[in-house]
Parts: sequence; structure tokens; C-alpha cells
Amino acid sequence: MFPWSLFPFNKDMKDQMNQMNPKEMDSYIQGMMKKMFPGGWEGMMNPNDMMSGAQSFMNPMGNQGQKSQRGQSSPSTNSISANVFESFEDIYIRFQVPSEEWMKQLKIFHTSNQAIIENIPEKGDRQVITLPCLVKKKGAEAQYKDGILELKIPKSIDMQYTEIDVSDKY
Repeated sequence: MFPWSLFPFNKDMKDQMNQMNPKEMDSYIQGMMKKMFPGGWEGMMNPNDMMSGAQSFMNPMGNQGQKSQRGQSSPSTNSISANVFESFEDIYIRFQVPSEEWMKQLKIFHTSNQAIIENIPEKGDRQVITLPCLVKKKGAEAQYKDGILELKIPKSIDMQYTEIDVSDKY
């Protein structure tokens, strides 16, 4: 038989709930939180930092000024600022190509884990972008619209792995 008298929701539970003081409970929780997070909640999440991170997603090409204000190095004159992000099936690379002349001299290659952009901004320049995961050899597409070139490269689904035998020998 189940010992119903030891069940936590018994007759005395209502009396125990009525005797609790919400102020004491709040001060106890606040004290525990201060012990867990000594710096307090203020340092954990700054709303301005959160919004600046979202800004790069919402406006992928218009945030170069913010990066240099935050102490990060601004892109040099011989490199382009490219945004790399991934979906479930593809890797996307976006960067500005402001003139048609750049489009004519532009060459793009990719390996299984890098994208190589050549001849922009000047002929002979080369920029290598490391991709966040392995990609397929074929199936890449490029689309140019409103001064932004977007590369779409399909991810490689082939997970080549080998089992490692772990024996009981010491």
C-alpha cells in the first residue's frame, strides 16, 4: 500500500503555504542569486549589446561604422567585408560589390571548407573565407542584387567517420 500520509500534498500543505512570508522568500532568492552571480544581473545582459548583435543580421552591409566604434579593427583597404551565415542546408556568403567593373573582374572559388574571392577590390587581391562547415563540390550559386553579391553553397551531408575500438587492456 502507498503511504498516503507521507505524500507531499496533504492536509497540512495549505497551512504551510499560508504561513510563508513572500518578503522572506524574495530576500532568500535574491541572496542566492547574488551568490551565484556575484557581479549582479547588470553585467550579464546589456540591452545595447544585444541590439548591436541583431543589427548585423538585420542590416548585413551597413554596420562597418559600428564595428570600428566598438574597438574592433576596421577592414583594410585590400579586403572586403563579408558576412557568412548558415541555414539547415546551405552556407550563405554576402558582400558588397558596388560597381559593375568589380563584377567583371571578380573570380570566386571554393574548397570543402573555404571560399576564395579574387580580384576585388583590385586586380590581384585575394581573400580567403573559412566556412563554418564542410560544403559540397557542386551546386553553388551566386546572385547579384542591389550592389550585394550572395553566394549560396550547399552543405555536405556526408559524415565520414570511423569507429575507434576501446578495449579493456591496460
